[in-house]
Amino acid sequence: MTNEHLYFAIGVPILANAALIGLLLAYMNAQFEAVNQRFEGVNQRFASIDQHFEDINRRFEDINRRFDDMRELWRNELHRVEEVLDARLRHIEEERR
Repeated sequence: MTNEHLYFAIGVPILANAALIGLLLAYMNAQFEAVNQRFEGVNQRFASIDQHFEDINRRFEDINRRFDDMRELWRNELHRVEEVLDARLRHIEEERR
């Protein structure tokens, strides 16, 4: 057996193994990329759900603001009614004296 035969006997399997490992790594990288894309899809879904929740929260904030405005309006109206009733009661009390 000559040196060239030994070089081929050792070199060819090493190169074949390197090629197979390279193909395996490329396949694994493609699989990881596919999983990555799925996770990106899930992240986009969660982002859209978060956007919906933000819209709902904004609507509830608007409703809360309206309730606060109505509460303030009722307080002002009731205060005005109280002042009118107080004035009438004072007037009635002054007439009785």
